Amino acid sequence: MKIVLLGSGNVATHLAKALKAKGENVIQVYSPNLVHAKLLADGIAAEAVSDLNAVKTDADLYIISIKDDAIGSIAEALKGVSGLVVHTSGTTDIKVLSDQVKDSGVFYPLQTFSKSKDVDFDRIPLCIEATDATQLEILHQLASKLSGQVYVLNGEKRKVLHLAAVFASNFPNHLYALANRVLQQNDLDFEIIRPLIAETADKVMTNLPENVQTGPAVRADETTINKHLSMLKDMPALQEIYQILSNSIKLMQK
Repeated sequence: MKIVLLGSGNVATHLAKALKAKGENVIQVYSPNLVHAKLLADGIAAEAVSDLNAVKTDADLYIISIKDDAIGSIAEALKGVSGLVVHTSGTTDIKVLSDQVKDSGVFYPLQTFSKSKDVDFDRIPLCIEATDATQLEILHQLASKLSGQVYVLNGEKRKVLHLAAVFASNFPNHLYALANRVLQQNDLDFEIIRPLIAETADKVMTNLPENVQTGPAVRADETTINKHLSMLKDMPALQEIYQILSNSIKLMQK
């Protein structure tokens, strides 16, 4: 399968490597920044382009992996292509593509990606959608080569999944950053709480999170909660977050 990858960010980088590892032929990488396109393309023996007019029109698959608000304009530029056009967004409706091109779909990997950290694509859920059964089968075959977890989800289900992912991944990571700020301001190293983070994450691999919740809020330990709030008096934003999350934990116990 000849594939054109439009994008050179975190998702595009890992997807390109996974496709190459499975023997797929990524023939081009597009990015408006040629340096970025070339950096990714050189690693998978593909052509780098920064002009949408230079994108080949005879590929089998076009994967748009860019910021959500730019997907529509890229799709419009691909009106003349003959292959299947998909995006990798968790929240963007397939209609953004189907309004512009004949064959369209979604190829959404549910994972947090950083260029600096390798991932095992076989363990990444791939959520797919297409405008017809033929295109869906094409995506299913490709997804099954990359991952052992393939899910056919419509747009509404995919949006719900993406929302849940923000709660499960983005917000906790931000809380780690806030924890690090508290530690740094008191001359403590983040390394101290890494084992705690690892154990907390490991528990939910075999349990529902509400069944393994710990801490002062779940115990209704108001004395400790008030002490913590007092310690955050000079950090009102963190104090508010602490209070909101503590109240939310209490409500989950009812």
